[in-house]
Amino acid sequence: MPYTTQNGLRCYTFDIFPKGIIQAVFTRQGGVSPEPWDSLNVGGAIGDDPARVHENRLRSFAALDRPPGSIFDVWQVHSANVAFSDTPRSPGTPYNQADVILTDRPDVTLFMRFADCVPIFLHDPRNCVVGLAHAGWLGTVRLAVTAAIQSMQERYGSQPADILAGIGPSIGPDHYEIGSDVIDQVKRSFPGDAAGLLAEREDGVYFDLWSANRLLLERCGIHQIEISHICTACHTEDWFSHRAYKGRTGRFGAMMALSL
Repeated sequence: MPYTTQNGLRCYTFDIFPKGIIQAVFTRQGGVSPEPWDSLNVGGAIGDDPARVHENRLRSFAALDRPPGSIFDVWQVHSANVAFSDTPRSPGTPYNQADVILTDRPDVTLFMRFADCVPIFLHDPRNCVVGLAHAGWLGTVRLAVTAAIQSMQERYGSQPADILAGIGPSIGPDHYEIGSDVIDQVKRSFPGDAAGLLAEREDGVYFDLWSANRLLLERCGIHQIEISHICTACHTEDWFSHRAYKGRTGRFGAMMALSL
């Protein structure tokens, strides 16, 4: 698996992106937070001390040699809303509510937080665009990654054949049991394909978020896709998992940027 260690932080990086792209999904290791957020928790409003969260974020940026002031992040709301960044988000500036963030500016570092939902990394090397998307079951059925690709086309002139995509560590199909309400929404969003995304077993129905988001990318014309196949609920030594810890856990960070 393509893990690296940067300044004491263990990270997952994709092979599909060129070396000039700054990109990592940070594991939970190398931070200052105590249980149940131990230790590199970058999520606020979940009970951890804000000072510790801030220190963990500073460590994350230092690990990839990015200025902390270059951050652009959003209030993630399980939507298909897209936010574009021409400048970093200044301290004290209200967050946009969005689950897709895009930029073509090297002085902007995109940053998102996860704990089972799917981190999706996007890069258009021709037009020098990078993007992150956050897709749990709700973002998936709301077609967040589709909105991301359409926005890259409309805003930056990206062509799907040029776009590279990475689907990062998240809850896998063997652990993501869903109820009837979610099943119905999957069937509405993936007519004709839902049977291949839903696995019926004796103990319930399970949803394959990896395959669902790969399918959405392919529908947009993107075929250069790398999937980590790392389940956060299986590997809690490295990853926070909302499902595995019944909601009492931290958030790991995902970062992407163009080289300065």
